[in-house]
Amino acid sequence: MLLYALTIVVSAFLLFQVQPVIAKIILPWFGGSAAVWTVCLFFFQLVLLLGYAYAHALVRYLKPRAQMTLHSVMLAASLAVLPIYPSQALKPSGTADPTWSILGLLALTVGLPYFLLSTTGPLLQAWYAREYKGAMPYRLYALSNAGSMFALLSYPVLFEPRLTTHEQSWTWSAAYGVFALLCGFTAFRARNFAPLATAAAGTPAPRPLARQYVMWILLPATASLLLLAITNHISQNVAAIPFLWILPLSLYLLSFILCFEGSGWYRRNPYLQLLVVAVGGMAYGMIKETQDQANMPIWWLLVLFGLGLFTCCMVCHGELARLKPDPRYLTHFYLAISAGGALGGIFVGLVAPRIFRSFYELPLGLVACPVLILFALILDPEIAEWFRGWRMALPLAGAAATAVMAVYLGREIRDQAQDSRVLERNFYGALRVRDIEAANGLNTVRGLTNGTINHGEEYLYVPKRRMPTTYYGPQTGVGVAIREKQKKGHIRVGVVGLGTGTIAAYGHLGDYYRYYEINPLVPPIATGQFFFLPNCPAKLDIAMGDARLSLEREAPENFDVLAVDAFSSDAIPVHLLTREAMTLFFRHLRPDGVLAVHISNRYLDLQPVVEGEADSLGKLTRTIDTENDNSVDVFAATWVLVYAPDSGFDPPEFRDSADIKSRRKVRMWTDDYSNLFQILK
Repeated sequence: MLLYALTIVVSAFLLFQVQPVIAKIILPWFGGSAAVWTVCLFFFQLVLLLGYAYAHALVRYLKPRAQMTLHSVMLAASLAVLPIYPSQALKPSGTADPTWSILGLLALTVGLPYFLLSTTGPLLQAWYAREYKGAMPYRLYALSNAGSMFALLSYPVLFEPRLTTHEQSWTWSAAYGVFALLCGFTAFRARNFAPLATAAAGTPAPRPLARQYVMWILLPATASLLLLAITNHISQNVAAIPFLWILPLSLYLLSFILCFEGSGWYRRNPYLQLLVVAVGGMAYGMIKETQDQANMPIWWLLVLFGLGLFTCCMVCHGELARLKPDPRYLTHFYLAISAGGALGGIFVGLVAPRIFRSFYELPLGLVACPVLILFALILDPEIAEWFRGWRMALPLAGAAATAVMAVYLGREIRDQAQDSRVLERNFYGALRVRDIEAANGLNTVRGLTNGTINHGEEYLYVPKRRMPTTYYGPQTGVGVAIREKQKKGHIRVGVVGLGTGTIAAYGHLGDYYRYYEINPLVPPIATGQFFFLPNCPAKLDIAMGDARLSLEREAPENFDVLAVDAFSSDAIPVHLLTREAMTLFFRHLRPDGVLAVHISNRYLDLQPVVEGEADSLGKLTRTIDTENDNSVDVFAATWVLVYAPDSGFDPPEFRDSADIKSRRKVRMWTDDYSNLFQILK
């Protein structure tokens, strides 16, 4: 029993530890988008399905000695791909949808080790049941999930703050070697035990019904859909960081542990009542964000959607646990569960971005969950007897409440579409253009949002169209830098992140502005829906692709000002805030040039990161905070200006206000190390 438990725990730990490790490594390669994690989760769910299918086929069709031989050969072959750090040759070079590139990279780097780790749970549980003559192995399943959750919770606390990504990959690879030895020895021991069908010949088990197979798939599919949709929602509006990936996944796994622990923690009363509160609360929070175009405080966001996800998963997995089959059909059960998980991942990771114009999978999941649970209750013969007479009003009331919520969410989605000039979505986010009417028509503006975050506004009144608005007003850091440089004549300006192209409002005839933009949906919107770029007298260029990769390939541009303003919703692409990135930026600046870094953020304190990197390069920094000015549509903004001590850069604004340095000290970010958890506000 100890050998089985140890092998399963080590396997489960590595299975989930590798997910944030590899996702963090490749995140900068694909623009730092929150969707990278969604695609990674989909890949892991798909490989998990393949692993469970392999375990099912191995147990069903091969004799014990053949199982041992084949699995040992596979384990030995997987050692050849270690360590799991991806080759630089796999970096993307184009601007196409990176989904398939991410899937291919993951398959080459961690595909085979992850596949074999995913087979361990069902395979060893089947061997355990065979060795102990049909003993129920479901506590091993709970133990597996406990090891998985420990891996996730330990990553942002123990591993990410202390180890670089290279060190993380080597540590994981060494631990995988230990697992391969453990699993190989377990397979060797299990080679002589009789197949379960023979060992338990005297205890025939009923074959699961077709409707049971359907529920085995749909219940985990719904939980998986909600996991990915809620993770995507949080990451889009905060940051694409391991901590915010791990929290929902840990709650998802915790529900598995509690539901499949020997005695089971799921009780229909009170969880069915809590489900109503959870679904209603998440729907309210989502609608409030959409209507107000503003984010909740981070703690409220995490509590609302975290507890909501946990409650939904407890009900889905609790109902799933009630449908557990006899151990003889163990691999059938796990195969169906993994198929359901993969189905939810396929929908959120592949289907939704291609059929929806915005993030509609979350409201869809909030409706699907209670509907499916109602069906699960109706199909349960035990509870069907209870829902007779006046008690029939209870499921009817639940169905009516779900229908009301579905209609309300549908109306919100319809109103959003009708109120939008443009509503488009791709891998990098959901973009929306709408006109915001003012009582005074002179102040009507057209705005661009990504998720719930404003990415620029422009006055529609022609004489005011050239006014720099939102985060780019004349007194903001970027405004100060450009205006100061313009005193010396024509200038060259680089901008990382296009948005509406607001910074082009500063352009004069003879100037040169070069934008770097990764999202192919943005340039047509900036040139077709807004006037900053079409009306700019300066020469303009737009370089498509990730800014880091573009700047690495280009000869020095000799910019006078380089503005870094690449927000993915409210999330910061970390690879644009490392020491290597800052070194690259200064390679493209004149000796007296100024780097302007936009660090406005509701949840992250980025000032100490920029200041520490500037100090290491011998540069000076000046942080400029500005307040809202509704009279000219300027938002509160924080910019850090970075420049050389001998640049002569000393605008009047510096003399009119004191420079406030951050008191927080953080370990320097590099391409090999970053930790957003330590700078959460």
